[in-house]
Amino acid sequence: MSADSPTQDSQPSRAFLPYPVSTLSPPIIPNDLTSFKSRGISEVERDLQQKLTEIREEYLRAVDHFNWNKLVYESEIRFEPVVGGTYHLYETRSGRALSMISPEQWPQRHLATVRLNVDRQWQVINTGNDIDPRALFGTC
Repeated sequence: MSADSPTQDSQPSRAFLPYPVSTLSPPIIPNDLTSFKSRGISEVERDLQQKLTEIREEYLRAVDHFNWNKLVYESEIRFEPVVGGTYHLYETRSGRALSMISPEQWPQRHLATVRLNVDRQWQVINTGNDIDPRALFGTC
């Protein structure tokens, strides 16, 4: 035999091939993947919907935090607030004012009680009873 001609030892046995090689071989029937696909799609949709809801809630919290900080910093402040101190934001005739006076001691419209954090951001502790942040920030 020549070196170019295949020998019987070099050819794989037809019985071990991963596909049929004869018309007498059993038929290949593809698996039905419909239920696999529908389960996968519904799980992915549910998971992504949950993540989108969480991202939306976090975004809305960040926007509220930004708006409150902007409102406080744009108000009239006649003293230097101390980090960790609790202060009160009021609506007065002349605009908005930050004060150390508690709502029980001053008959102005109380907007919020805030605390100055170490990072110089205002944290809202509570808001006044009749305060609608959407109306306050003009996001109606």
